[in-house]
Amino acid sequence: DFDFVNGDTSVYKSTMTYKNWGWAATNVTVWNAVITLTLAVPIAAFYESFNHEGVYDPATDSWVWSYNFNAGGIYLAELHASLVAGGVKWEMYISKNNTYNDFLWYSGITNLNNTAATWELNHKPEDPTPFVLIEWERDIQNENANIKYTNVIPNGSENGGYITYGIENDSILDAFYQIYNKGQDNITDIKWNRTTKNGQVRDEKHFGDFEWKCWDENLMDIICP
Repeated sequence: DFDFVNGDTSVYKSTMTYKNWGWAATNVTVWNAVITLTLAVPIAAFYESFNHEGVYDPATDSWVWSYNFNAGGIYLAELHASLVAGGVKWEMYISKNNTYNDFLWYSGITNLNNTAATWELNHKPEDPTPFVLIEWERDIQNENANIKYTNVIPNGSENGGYITYGIENDSILDAFYQIYNKGQDNITDIKWNRTTKNGQVRDEKHFGDFEWKCWDENLMDIICP
């Protein structure tokens, strides 16, 4: 939920500034686009699985979902699930006609009460190397949840960089976004209220200090309370 990036600042532009909200919105827009575009095929395969029933395979003691899906082209997905100690192991194999077969695009473990999961994604069929580690967790009782995407490309300059998004049971600022740029060794922190859209951002490299910079419900720069 990144609704705060869609605010209309046109009414106030003549007298006020929106640098704080603008920097936060730019980071959210760019990185959300990177995640969405880069992971388009495996994400589409995952969501399509909810429209199909799994079939038990006694030979492998696992459940298999097999279906076609569209992600800028027609693909065949096979999602395998098997019980392991403390959870369920998942493997997603994707094929594209006359291009590649049974590419293991991602695998992962979910715990049995569905409050935590870890996923490992490979880059692409032409370059089947480790790409992104996804860690997700939620606290149902306290209504908190977060998901973290970490770059795990072997020997990559951004290996260890990450993007985290989360929601918290907080009446003031109930959502956060953190970006660690490994190449620049820099952290961008963003917090905002999902209802009122006011929030704050801090980024030492961009602002020259590591103090919070705030914006109000109209997305205008203000002195932080």
